[in-house]
Amino acid sequence: MTEPPEISVLVPTYRYARYLPEAIDSVLRQEGANFEVVVADDASGDGSAEVMARYSGDPRFRGHVHEKNKGMVENWNWCLRQARGRFVKFVFGDDRLESPRALARLAEMLREEPRAVLAASARLIIDEDSRGVEIWDELGSAGFHAGRDVIAACAVRDRNLVGEPTAVMFRREAAARGFDPQWRQVVDQEMWFHLLQWGGLVYDPEPLCAFRVHVSQQTAVNRDSRIGVSESLILLARYLDSIAEAIGKPVDSRPIRRLLFHCLYYSHKDSHREGTRSPAVIAAENALMARLTPRKYSQYLVLHRLTKPLANLRRKLLPTRDLGHRPLAGATCPSLSRTE
Repeated sequence: MTEPPEISVLVPTYRYARYLPEAIDSVLRQEGANFEVVVADDASGDGSAEVMARYSGDPRFRGHVHEKNKGMVENWNWCLRQARGRFVKFVFGDDRLESPRALARLAEMLREEPRAVLAASARLIIDEDSRGVEIWDELGSAGFHAGRDVIAACAVRDRNLVGEPTAVMFRREAAARGFDPQWRQVVDQEMWFHLLQWGGLVYDPEPLCAFRVHVSQQTAVNRDSRIGVSESLILLARYLDSIAEAIGKPVDSRPIRRLLFHCLYYSHKDSHREGTRSPAVIAAENALMARLTPRKYSQYLVLHRLTKPLANLRRKLLPTRDLGHRPLAGATCPSLSRTE
C-alpha cells in the first residue's frame, strides 16, 4: 500500500462544469507538494462528470459522482471522509488556487507552527469571467493569531475574517467532527470557530487562492434570503462567553452590550420583514436578551434612533471600503459586496 499524501485537496462541486477545469488544473499544476485531489460532483447533470473523466489518468486524481444530490454541507463532509492526507485543503468547483506554490506554502506554515490548527491566506476575488477584481486581506498581519482572538475579531466585525474554505488549510485530525449541517450561510465560519477553540491560525497576506463571486453561487442565494443574519445571531449566542474572554471584558461591559444590541436589532428587523422566526433564532434571541436585559436594549434602541440619521449622512459624505479589501488597478465590479 502506498504512503498517503501529505495534503488532501477536496473539490466539492455542483453545476460548475464551466469552471471545474480551471479549479482542477490549478491544483494539478502545484509545485513542491505531495497531494491527492478528490473531486465530488453532487449529481449535477451538467457535464461535470465528463469534465472529471478527462483527469482519470492522473494517479493523484480521484473523482466521484453522487447518484443523488446530497446537498452542499453533506457533500463537503463526504469529501472530508475521503481525505487521507495530514492536511486538508478545500478548493470549490468554481474557485482556483492562484499561486503554483499555494499548497506548499500553506503546508509549510502548519509544519512550522505547531500551535496552529488552521493556515489561511489573502484571496484574489475573481468574477464570472475569471478576471481579478480585488484582494481580500482582512486578517492583515502575517504570522500566528491566537484562536480566541480570531473568534472575537470575527464576532465584533460580524464577518468571516478567516475566509472561505478555498482560502484555508487545516489539520485533518482536528476536523473529525466535520462541518455542522444545521448551518446554511455560516457553515465555514462555524467550523473555523470550532477548530480555533483547539489552536490558533497562521496567516499569509499573499493571495495564494482565488475566490469567485457570481450570482449563481450558494452565498448569493443565501444572502437574498437573509439567512446569514439569523445564523450570525445563533453563532454569537453559542460563542458569547469565549468572545467576551478574548476581548478581556465581562459580558455586561459596554463593548459586549453594543455587540448584543447590534445583533438583536437586526435580527428583529429581519424577522419582521420576513414575518417568521425559526425556533433556533427565537431561542438565541431570548438567550442574548437575557444577557443584555430588555431595559438595556431599550436604552440602546433610543440611542440608535437618535444617532442613525447622522450616521447615514456621514456614510453618504465619507464612503469607505471594508478594511482589507484592495481593488486591483483597472478592475470594476460594483456587485461584489457580500455578506459572509
